[in-house]
Amino acid sequence: MLKLSKLLSHSRNQLSQKRLFVEAVNHQWLRGMSTKASLSTAGQNFLPDGRSAAKIFAPYSIYKGKAALSASPILPTFSKLESGGIRVDRRGVIFLTFWPAIGERKYDWDKKQTFALSATEVGSLISLGPKDSCEFFHDPSMLSSNAGQVRKSLSIKAHDNAGGYFISLNVVNNILKTNDRFVVPVTTAEFAVMRTAFNFALPHIMGWDRYTNQPPKSIDENPPRLASEFMATEWNR
Repeated sequence: MLKLSKLLSHSRNQLSQKRLFVEAVNHQWLRGMSTKASLSTAGQNFLPDGRSAAKIFAPYSIYKGKAALSASPILPTFSKLESGGIRVDRRGVIFLTFWPAIGERKYDWDKKQTFALSATEVGSLISLGPKDSCEFFHDPSMLSSNAGQVRKSLSIKAHDNAGGYFISLNVVNNILKTNDRFVVPVTTAEFAVMRTAFNFALPHIMGWDRYTNQPPKSIDENPPRLASEFMATEWNR
């Protein structure tokens, strides 16, 4: 009987040790899972509506033998009116950046030149046919005493074989006595990406996405004013 009692006691001790070991392992596993979960979101910064509060960089870049080209949208800025409304203070653009090549797959990032496409210029670009071309001229100092000192010209010309486009930027700076020229051949597929992305970005750089996403007005809110707005629409003339 004494021997049997010792055997039972030894078995209970083994079961107790196994249970404690399993509980310890489970605790460590759960702790590790919770740590991983917290780490996966700790570096994220979100606004209440779920959007990221950090500045997002998502340019579309094309790297070729003599130069590189990058395109990214710059959203408009807004100002608040005394009436409580919001209007576009400065319209957005599609920002093009060019860099010269200094070797095979090497570019001089310090010698960049830029060109900001307005909404109308974006419209000209995305409406190009396979054999069409367009050209834009900018004077960054047009409204200052340095008007005419810096001239920028951007040209987009179709390849002779209708297989894409040449995008060229020429910048003449009479102040620094420099003349920079960049030529980036763009394939049909690359231009298709640019056209699709620019089409998507166009209403956003105009601020129309904010306009169409505003909550609808109630007919009970300022009825005389709303009635006059309705009467002023094209459909009621």
